[in-house]
Amino acid sequence: MSEYHTPVLLDESITALVTNPDGIYVDATFGGGGHTAELLSRLSENGTVIAFDRDSDAIHNKIDDPRLILVHNNFRFVHNYVICQAYENGIENPQEAKIDGILADLGVSSHQFDTAERGFSFRYDAPLDMRMNTAAPTTAADVLSTYEQNDLERIFRIYGEVDNARKVSQLIATARQTSPILTTGDLDKILAPVLPKFAGHKYLAKIYQALRIEVNQEMKSLEKFLAGTASCLKPGGRLVVITYHSLEDRMVKNFIKSGNISGEVQKDFYGNSLSPYKTVNRKPILPQEEEIATNTRARSAKLRIAERTDQTTDQR
Repeated sequence: MSEYHTPVLLDESITALVTNPDGIYVDATFGGGGHTAELLSRLSENGTVIAFDRDSDAIHNKIDDPRLILVHNNFRFVHNYVICQAYENGIENPQEAKIDGILADLGVSSHQFDTAERGFSFRYDAPLDMRMNTAAPTTAADVLSTYEQNDLERIFRIYGEVDNARKVSQLIATARQTSPILTTGDLDKILAPVLPKFAGHKYLAKIYQALRIEVNQEMKSLEKFLAGTASCLKPGGRLVVITYHSLEDRMVKNFIKSGNISGEVQKDFYGNSLSPYKTVNRKPILPQEEEIATNTRARSAKLRIAERTDQTTDQR
């Protein structure tokens, strides 16, 4: 599993997550199984972990443990799965699903970055794929060939926070009139005129991030996932999320604060917040220097922890 992906903030996240060793927990992003393995090690024989991953490669990492249920699906459907399982077990009130904690590590796995044919990295000349679920219909090449120029500009500006997103979209729109943009090498050549002299890799990383987010609808999935967590966590249960870029972190922070991604706090008649969560750590937990030294992909990680309150909710 370590070769597939090195789990980030492992001890910090699992320590924050586990409040009941006999409980039921969700690992929403199974990946290489590192977080799940550590979680299982801290549970009793009565504990259960339900893990999700939409990448078929990750499903091959299943841990041989009767306490683990591995689901091949997008983490946006965690809420639906938990509620369906409750009904199947004769629990008609969804609030009695009694999940004790939910963990989500939102990073792309090392395996996905390092497998050239997946097209996640500009380090390899490979097909522009970037699908986390390889059965999904739309690839990065499809986005570059079919999206309107203004839509490409929006993607690069919002998801990649690229300053000259208009120029980038113009270069792509012009180039595809001559020949299709099918590989990472094709894209890198098109972008060569706008690459900063001493920060080309950092610039390309923003472009590739934006495409990956669009291909996999990551922000929509995250919004759906967050809204569903409150409906299947019991009071006192923990929501633990590791983010890797500002868009994700802002959405998670806002949701924990207010129960919605806009961050607008709604209050009851007495002035009490109606958010289904209370913040456990006011500032995000960051990796120690020792962890970053051994796993450079941890350097941008931020860990946020929230605890489910007694507020009722039916967000789906």
